[in-house]
Amino acid sequence: MKFGYFPTKWKTATVIPILKSGKDPTDPVSYRPISLLPPISKIAEHIILSRLNDLLEENIILIPEEFGFRKNLSTTHQLLRLTEFIREGLNNKRKTGAVLLDIQKAFDRVWQDGLIHKLMNYNTPHYLNKIFHSYLTNRKFAVKVNNDLSQIKAINAGVAQGSKIGPILFALFINVIPKQFNTILSIFVDDTAILARNKNHNYIQIALNRHLHTLEDWFTKWKIQINADKTEAVMFSNALSIPPH
Repeated sequence: MKFGYFPTKWKTATVIPILKSGKDPTDPVSYRPISLLPPISKIAEHIILSRLNDLLEENIILIPEEFGFRKNLSTTHQLLRLTEFIREGLNNKRKTGAVLLDIQKAFDRVWQDGLIHKLMNYNTPHYLNKIFHSYLTNRKFAVKVNNDLSQIKAINAGVAQGSKIGPILFALFINVIPKQFNTILSIFVDDTAILARNKNHNYIQIALNRHLHTLEDWFTKWKIQINADKTEAVMFSNALSIPPH
């Protein structure tokens, strides 16, 4: 670790495509890629992750809206937070609007140079920055179907799927996501939602749209793509009907 080097042989993943239930086996999109990394890579990652987690806790780097991979926090805690926000609004005759964002291929498309830049801005120790640069770059993969293995191909973007470090690196990549005074953020690694509440439906719509426009510019800057087809908008209200929007 002191040399800031992650061995090349530890950076080649074996990808096994698994057919999704009820999907067309002739369509490549119907398969979920399962990425397997060398066991020794997982051991090294565990050590690096331990150092990184200590740094994050000591310096309070992760934003409070991020509940992923933090001690004493889980998806349950985030859901309870959102449920309480919505319930409090309903008790005060306020509607709550939510937009659930789907980040397209979140781990696969992380801009590596941008991630390294952000790690440096977090005052990560030099030796850790060197390790992460070595860890992220020159990664490779091969696809295995039954007993057949494809040619090895290079990976030029993203954080390693199936890795211990990947999720926390992604969390750090989106850690400075813009906030607004009249909305709240809810984040669990790559699951992101924005919420606004008010008695007036139009106010909620304006607040959410304003935040979405800000996020759109920020996502473009950091080369993050949103899957519009899987992004959803929800309105929570005691009313039997909601005005059209």
